[in-house]
Amino acid sequence: MVPDRLPAGAELVRITETFDEATVPRGLLRTHRVATGTWGRIVVSDGCLCFVWEDDGSLVELAAGDSLVIPPDTPHRVEMTASVRFAVEFYTAVGA
Repeated sequence: MVPDRLPAGAELVRITETFDEATVPRGLLRTHRVATGTWGRIVVSDGCLCFVWEDDGSLVELAAGDSLVIPPDTPHRVEMTASVRFAVEFYTAVGA
């Protein structure tokens, strides 16, 4: 089950630059994972994209104003389906 929120005590450690369909790093388009002990949160500010959970193949459409929590060590990727602007926030769980 994928969590719908960050763990209690999660602390923001980094935010990527804002990407669009032309500037998204190729690595985000291929299967990858957030590092052990780190949680991600993808935040869409404009447009939409498709988030793919690679472990079960399920898709999540994210539109402007949506965000999605990405647990550590969970394979995933994004697909550009339209114009989009998004960033990824990274958190660590304090005391975890």
